[in-house]
Amino acid sequence: MDSTLAKGLAAIEWMTRQQRDCRVTDLAQAFGMARSNAHRTLQTLVDCGWAVQDPDTSAYRPSLRLFELGALVSEATDMGSLLRPHLAALAQQTGETIHLAVLDGAEIVYLDKFDSPLPVAAYSRIGGRAAAYCVASGKALLAAAAPDLPALHERLGTLAAHTKNSITSFDALLSELERTRVRGYAENREEWRLGVCGLGVPVFNARGEAVAAVGMSVPSIRFARTQARGLADRLMACARDASVTLGYRASPVPASAPLPASTTRRRRLE
Repeated sequence: MDSTLAKGLAAIEWMTRQQRDCRVTDLAQAFGMARSNAHRTLQTLVDCGWAVQDPDTSAYRPSLRLFELGALVSEATDMGSLLRPHLAALAQQTGETIHLAVLDGAEIVYLDKFDSPLPVAAYSRIGGRAAAYCVASGKALLAAAAPDLPALHERLGTLAAHTKNSITSFDALLSELERTRVRGYAENREEWRLGVCGLGVPVFNARGEAVAAVGMSVPSIRFARTQARGLADRLMACARDASVTLGYRASPVPASAPLPASTTRRRRLE
C-alpha cells in the first residue's frame, strides 16, 4: 500500500468530517504525526485542489471538488443495489424474509426483499406499504429520528388498530421507541398482521442520517425471545455493514481506523 497516498486520503476524510476549518496542529494531533509532516500533507492537498487555505487565519478546509465528485458518484449509484449484497447474505444466514424499507410520511415502503425458502414464511411485497408504527422497520426509522409527541402526532395522525396487538396510544409508542433506541433494534409482535412478527434496524448514510431500515419478517411460531435476540444480533451486524457501505462512521477518525461495533449499536435501531 502507498502510505503517502493513504495518509493524504485519510487527511481529506478527517478534514471533511470536522465541518470546520482545521489548523496544522489539529491534523498533527489527530494522526500522531510531526507538525512538519502535517503541514506538508495539507499543502499537497491545496496544490492538488483538494483543500483551500484561508489567507487570513492560515486554516485549511476541503475544497468544493469533493462535493462535485460526490454528486457524480451519487448519480451513478443506487442505494438499493449497494445494499442488496448485505440483504442477500443475511437472508442466507437466517432463512427468514429480509427487506429494505424507507419511511414515507406515516408509512414505510419496501424497496427490496428476499423471500424465506422455509415452508412457513412471512410475506412482504416490493413497493408495498405498511403503517410505520406497526412494523419493526418503521419503528426503527421513527426511533432514529428521536421524535417528541407533537412530531409523532403530525407525522402519524391517528394510531388505528390493525390487530389486537397494535399500539394505539402515543405515550405507549414513545415508550416503545425509547426501548428501541436503548436496545438497538425494533420489534413488531403481530402488530400489523396476526401470525407475523418482525425486527428492524436503521441504516445510516455518511451524514449520520437514517435513510433506510433493514427488516426481517418472521412467523410468530419462530419468534421466541431467545430466537428473536439471536436474529436481532445478526440484523444489527447487517445494518452496521450496510451503513459503512453508505459512508457512515460513528465518529470522525482517520480512514485507516476500524469502525467499532459497540459505537454504532447505540445509533442504530430496527
